Amino acid sequence: MRSLVPRLSGSPSHGDRPTGGLHGLTELAAGPFGFAILTVALTWPLALSPGRLAYEPANGDGQFSVWVVSWVARTLVSDPAHVFDANIFYPHQRTLLYSEPNLAAGALAIPVYWATRNPYAAHNAVLLLSFVLAAASMYYLARYLAGDRFAAGVSAIAFAFCPYAFAHLLHIHLLMTAGLPLGLLAFHRLADRPSAGRGVVLGLVMAAQGFASGYYAVFVALTVGYAALATAVVRRLWVNKPYWYSLALAAAVGALVMLPLLVPLTSLQREIGFNRSLDASRQFSASWHAYLSSGKSLHAWLQGLAVRGQDLLFPGLLATVFGTLGAVMGWRTGGQRRETAVLYGSIVGLAFWASLGPKAGLYRLLYATLPAFSLMRAPSRFGLLVVLGLSALGAIAISTLLTRVRRRVLVGATLIALAVAESLAPLRISARPEVGPAYRQLATLPDGALLELPVYSRTLGFIRARYMVDSTAHWKPLVDAYSDFIPPDFLERADMIGQFPTREGLKEAARVPFRYAMFHLDKYQADARAALFVRLAQYAPCLRRLYGDDATLLYEVVGCP
Repeated sequence: MRSLVPRLSGSPSHGDRPTGGLHGLTELAAGPFGFAILTVALTWPLALSPGRLAYEPANGDGQFSVWVVSWVARTLVSDPAHVFDANIFYPHQRTLLYSEPNLAAGALAIPVYWATRNPYAAHNAVLLLSFVLAAASMYYLARYLAGDRFAAGVSAIAFAFCPYAFAHLLHIHLLMTAGLPLGLLAFHRLADRPSAGRGVVLGLVMAAQGFASGYYAVFVALTVGYAALATAVVRRLWVNKPYWYSLALAAAVGALVMLPLLVPLTSLQREIGFNRSLDASRQFSASWHAYLSSGKSLHAWLQGLAVRGQDLLFPGLLATVFGTLGAVMGWRTGGQRRETAVLYGSIVGLAFWASLGPKAGLYRLLYATLPAFSLMRAPSRFGLLVVLGLSALGAIAISTLLTRVRRRVLVGATLIALAVAESLAPLRISARPEVGPAYRQLATLPDGALLELPVYSRTLGFIRARYMVDSTAHWKPLVDAYSDFIPPDFLERADMIGQFPTREGLKEAARVPFRYAMFHLDKYQADARAALFVRLAQYAPCLRRLYGDDATLLYEVVGCP
C-alpha cells in the first residue's frame, strides 16, 4: 500500500503492492476484519459467551490476569491517579507494580468492562483483540517487506497464532505482541524516508508496547536498536543527519511517554529491592527441546520432545521452512531483499542465542549491561522473536514463489489455508467460577479491608489469586493476595493471621487494620475446620457475623470488650 507505507524513491517495487486510494483503504479494513473472524474460529467457543467462559478458569495465573485487566479498566476511569495502588496486600501502596501492570490491556478493556461490569468479559475481549492486533501488525510488516498480500497473510497467521502464543493464554501481557512487528514496520518506514513525524510514530509505538508488556518493551527496544545500527552499516548512514535525528526523536518520545510508568516503577524497585538474579533465569531458559515443542493439533508428533516447564517455541512448519528459504532467496536476490534477509536472519540467530539463557553467554552479557534485565527471569521468551523473524523471512520466500507459479491466487489461498490448519489447537475452555453470595453481600457494606482465610502457605500463594478475581465483585482492599513480588512483612505474619481469630490476630486487625474476615470452610481440612469453630466461639464478642452458609462465613471485626 504505497499510500500507507511509502518508500524511498528508487526502492525496488515488490509484488503487487496496490497504488493506494480506495484499494488501499479496503485492504486496511479487510485485514483486521478477516483476522477477527479467524481469531473467533481458533479460540472457539470463547467469543460465544465471553462473560461466562474462561480458559482454564481454576488456574491462578489466569485468575490474576482477569483481576488485573478489570482493576486497570475500572480504575483508569474511576480513579486514575491511584491506578498503581491496587487492592492487594493492604495497606501497601503501588502494589500493581509488584507484577506486570498490564496498563494497555486494561485500557483496551475499558469499554467492555464499563458496559458489562463483568471481569471475564473484559478480559476475554482483550484476549481476542490481542490476536487480531498481532496478526494485523505482522501482516502490514510482511506486506511492506515482501509486497504480497498472500505472503503477508501467511506470515501474519504464523506469528499471531504460533504455539508460543497459545501456550500463554493465561498471561494476558504475553499475548500483547502487536508492538513488535509494528515497531519494526515503523522503523523501516523511518529508515526509508526519515522525518520527524516518522520518528514520533516510532516512539509512540515503542511506548505503547511498553505499557502492554515489560518483556516486549525490552524486546522492541533491542530489535529496533539493533535494526537501526545494522541499517546504518548496510546503507552507510553514519553521517545521515535526518536518520539519526529521527531515531533520537523516537527515543525521546518513547521515554517521555513512558515516564508515568517508569518513574513509580524505578522508585518502587529502589524501595523494595526487587531484582531477578541471573541464577533465577536458568530455570526459565530454553533448550533445543523447546524449539521442537508445540501444543498445536498438527504438531502432535512433536509431543515426545517436549520438556515440562519449558515454553512451546516451535515456530511452525510453514514459518520454519519458508523462513529458511526466505533467508537464502533474499541473500541470492541481492539489493534490499538481501538487506532484509540479513537483518531478520540475524535477529533469528541472536534471539535464539539469548533464549538459551546464561549458560549460552549472550543473555549473561545483556544482563550485565542492560538494567532492565534485572526485572526479567524468562530468557525463553526471546523465542517469540525467532518466530517473528522467520515469519518475516517467510514472506520473502512466499512472494518469490508466487511470482513463479501460474495459478498464483490458488497457490496463495492454499498456503493461507495450510497456515490456518497449522494454527488449530485444543483449548481447555469451560464455565467461569461463580461469585458466591458472601461477596455480593460484602459489596453492599461500608469500605474496609478484607482478610480471606485460609491464607495458604508461601508455596501455595498462587491460590490466593482466586481471592483477587472474586474481589472484582466488591473491590474492597485485600490483606492477602498473590503477585510476583510478595511483601516480606506479609510473609512474616502470614502464619499468625492464618490462625485468625486469635488474640494476636485481633491485635493485628487493630494495627493494620482490616475490617472484614471471610472464612472459606470448604478449603479447611476437617481438623482445622473444627479448631476454627472453637476459636470463633471463643472470640464471638469480637466478631459480628454478617453472612454464613455451609461453605462461607463472613464477619466484621468489631473489637473485644
